Amino acid sequence: MESRTDIYYQTILNAIPLMIFIVDGDVRILDLNHTAANVFGLDKATILNRRGGEVLHCLHAHDVSEGCGRALFCDNCAIRKSVTKCLEGQAVTRRRSKIELMLAGTKKEIELLITASPMPSSGEPRVILILEDINEISTLRDIIPICAHCKQIRDDQEYWQSVERYFTNYIGVGFSHGICPACLKEFYSDLGE
Repeated sequence: MESRTDIYYQTILNAIPLMIFIVDGDVRILDLNHTAANVFGLDKATILNRRGGEVLHCLHAHDVSEGCGRALFCDNCAIRKSVTKCLEGQAVTRRRSKIELMLAGTKKEIELLITASPMPSSGEPRVILILEDINEISTLRDIIPICAHCKQIRDDQEYWQSVERYFTNYIGVGFSHGICPACLKEFYSDLGE
């Protein structure tokens, strides 16, 4: 029989409309929410204890007989790296990555925002793995309202913010700043070559 804590935990997990998995250090799926199960059209019972690449239909999940996580390509897997880094540093990690999957018999590349957060447990280390499909955001198909003068961007809540803050909040990218050659010449010509 499920305890009150288990019911509370499942209710919260299922209320979040993102793909959420609870995984171990080998990216074996120990639990997941309804969204994650529905996206891949699988029954929760058939997903549990399988490695992430097998469930997500990674093109490289079956490169070697040992399966997901054992092929040469797996050393560069963004999901696996996020989980490992999270466990090593016991800190939340966030990264963008393009991943190739086999969906409905067709090879498809999707861009994900991958968040891995350590999950307190009394036994084996676990990670909360959140996968957000950011294809639409990253291809910027929608028109983004931007001020013609100051270049701030208006978000869905009618709040104006800098380009840097907008992209950090909505896509998870950071910025570094430099000066292009034209601005260097126009604004800093007194510095010489």
